[in-house]
Amino acid sequence: MYTDFKHNVSYLHMRIYTASHTFETREQYQTVDLTQFLEKEVSASDIENGLAFIYTGHTTGAIVMNEFDPWLSEDLKNLLSRMVPNDEEYRHQNNGSSHLASMLLSHNQCIPVHEGEAALGTWQSVFWVEAERRPRTRTVELMIVGE
Repeated sequence: MYTDFKHNVSYLHMRIYTASHTFETREQYQTVDLTQFLEKEVSASDIENGLAFIYTGHTTGAIVMNEFDPWLSEDLKNLLSRMVPNDEEYRHQNNGSSHLASMLLSHNQCIPVHEGEAALGTWQSVFWVEAERRPRTRTVELMIVGE
């Protein structure tokens, strides 16, 4: 675990490392833990200090940071279902609720990298929240910048 945030950083040796991760989803508001992917790639990058940026180009999904707990995932599903019900009439037909729900969340997260590790808090995880009602193949991109 990191303890000191004070680093004198020189950007003369900055490196960029990229990776992607593809996975399948089955249902609306399914959560998929991305933490192991993030940690594995941060380690593989050989970047000691920098930033890890995880992003999705999908419009009906989100990347969030919180505790990855099955009960919390159920609570999130219930909250989003109440906030953006599927049975409402939306001008964006077919999956208007999916697009609106994903707008309430985030499509990216930025995580500091300290001493070669993702600087996540004790209970923090990075995970996908599927907003689409139909099964999908999803890809997230990771870029790690630092030295």
